[in-house]
Amino acid sequence: MDVEIESAVSKDFEAIVALERQCFTSEAFSRQQLLYLLRDYSSTSLVARGADGGVVGFVIVQLDKDRDKSEKGEGVVFGHIVTLNVAVNFRRRGVARKLLFKCEEVLKLCGVFECRLEVRQANYVALALYRQMGYVEMGILRWYYGKEHGLYFKKKFS
Repeated sequence: MDVEIESAVSKDFEAIVALERQCFTSEAFSRQQLLYLLRDYSSTSLVARGADGGVVGFVIVQLDKDRDKSEKGEGVVFGHIVTLNVAVNFRRRGVARKLLFKCEEVLKLCGVFECRLEVRQANYVALALYRQMGYVEMGILRWYYGKEHGLYFKKKFS
């Protein structure tokens, strides 16, 4: 599957909103939340473009600090994947893998060497992908997705 991974630009906003609604139901981020995430200085947003230039997937990652783990109180900076979406008709073609790989490259360029994310416990395809890419389960998030549990994953990379 030939897709190009690029930084999201303002003209991608409507496609990102539509894709978020296609991929999630009651847990979907609102237009306002997505706009905030796309504009936030600590966020990086990437899109996957199909052959026609349309958005077929996207990921938003934020830089965050783990203040509890810091010995000096400065906080350990890590990447947090807030949302990752792939259009239904483009799934199981390597789009999510390419988005994750590029996301990790961007984090490394920023000097960040750990990434965390949450995933629905019943999303077996995503779980398999994250595990294949070296993400390790850190715990369960009870009722994180309304009536369903989530799992917390992290990956350290060099």
